[in-house]
Amino acid sequence: MMRRTKMEVAKELPCKNEETILVNLGEGEMEAYEYIRIKAQEKAAKAKEDKGNKANIDILSEITKLRLAACDIKLQNASWNGSSSKIMAFESLVNGILSTEESPQILVFSQFTSFLKMIERKIKEKEIKYLYLDGTTTIKQRANLVDQFQGGKVSVFLISLQAGGVGLNLTAANHVILLDPWWNPAIEQQAVDRAYRIGQHRDVTIHHLISCNTIEEKIVRLQQTKNDMATALLTGQELGCNVTYDEMRELIMR
Repeated sequence: MMRRTKMEVAKELPCKNEETILVNLGEGEMEAYEYIRIKAQEKAAKAKEDKGNKANIDILSEITKLRLAACDIKLQNASWNGSSSKIMAFESLVNGILSTEESPQILVFSQFTSFLKMIERKIKEKEIKYLYLDGTTTIKQRANLVDQFQGGKVSVFLISLQAGGVGLNLTAANHVILLDPWWNPAIEQQAVDRAYRIGQHRDVTIHHLISCNTIEEKIVRLQQTKNDMATALLTGQELGCNVTYDEMRELIMR
C-alpha cells in the first residue's frame, strides 16, 4: 500500500492561520482567582508535609481546580455572581465571525464539559443554531450531528475533547476555537484536524483563548518545555519519576 507523506497532503490544503487571544480577568475576577490559588498553594504545602512523595495526587487536584477557575470562577465558587471574562471574549469572537463572514462554521473545543455547558447556555441566549457533543453522545447520534454540521444546518458545534478529538470529519468548519490549553500541541492538533484535513476548501483559523496571569499561561509555557510533565498533569496520568513536587508546585505559585 502506498501512502502519501504529511507534506504532500499539506500542499493540497488551503491556508491555516492561528491566533492567541489573551483574556484579561476583571479586577474582582482576579481577586477571586487569587483566593483560590492561595488556598491551592496552602493545601499543596500541607499535602507535602503530611504525605511526602504521595503529595503529587493532591497537588494535581489543586491544579485542576485552578484550571477550571481560569475558565470561569463559578466552576470553583458556586456563589460567584460576577461575569466570566473568557465567556465574554468567546462571545465577542463568535459575534465578530458570524457578523462579518459569509456562511461561517465554527468548532468549539474544551476539556471541561462543565465549562462547555456554560458556553452552551450563552449560545442559546444568543439564539445561535448549534450542536453539542460529549461523552454521553451515542455513535448513532454522533453520525447525525456530523451530517447536520457538514450540511450547513448550524453555525456552531460544541465538542468535548475526550469525545471529539478524533474520529470526526468536520471539513465544513472554517474556524476552530480552543477554549483552554491542552497537554501538548499534538492533542490540540488532533482537534484542529477535525476541520483542517483533505476535503477542506476554505482557509481555517485557529483561535486559542488564554486567561492572562493564570495557570493557563504557565501551561502554555510548559507545553514548550516539558511535554511529558504536561501530559501527566493535564490528563491525570501517573507522574513519571522525573517530575518533581517543586515543578508542579511552581504551577500554582504567583
